[in-house]
Amino acid sequence: MARITELASTYGRYGYRRITALLRREGWRVNTKRVARIWREQGLKVPRRQPKRRRLWLADGSCVRKRAERPNHVWSYDFVFDRTHDGRGIRMLVIVDEYTRECLAIDVARSLRSEHVLERLFDLFVRRGLPDTIRSDNGAEFTATAVRNWLGRIGVKTLYIEPGSPWENG
Repeated sequence: MARITELASTYGRYGYRRITALLRREGWRVNTKRVARIWREQGLKVPRRQPKRRRLWLADGSCVRKRAERPNHVWSYDFVFDRTHDGRGIRMLVIVDEYTRECLAIDVARSLRSEHVLERLFDLFVRRGLPDTIRSDNGAEFTATAVRNWLGRIGVKTLYIEPGSPWENG
């Protein structure tokens, strides 16, 4: 019993099955069910994995995330989802200027695809001019080949936020 708790404290991410294998490797003749029973009696548990935290800056103090310095420098666009009173889903394409925090467009529809994104961006580029950079998540509508190629042809750089980091998007 003491050896099981000792191994569990040494190897924190090991469960009772791997502890059983370690005991057998050391020469103990133990049954997996017995180790599991002792494991429960001692109140041992494998701790939950902590999410990997990524920094937005480097060790030298410089920032990785590009920040808007003037109007039309960095735009962000993303989809927002909601449901109507009858339970049917709706999608909203929201485009924001990160410097002024001005909402440039909100398109609402039941279905929005990459063609809708291209149409709205084209309209905004004609009315407001080209931004230097446009930021989005890795959604299929934003990483579509047609969208990336079109933005590349007109000279707008694209930035993609880290997966699982919605706070990076304006």
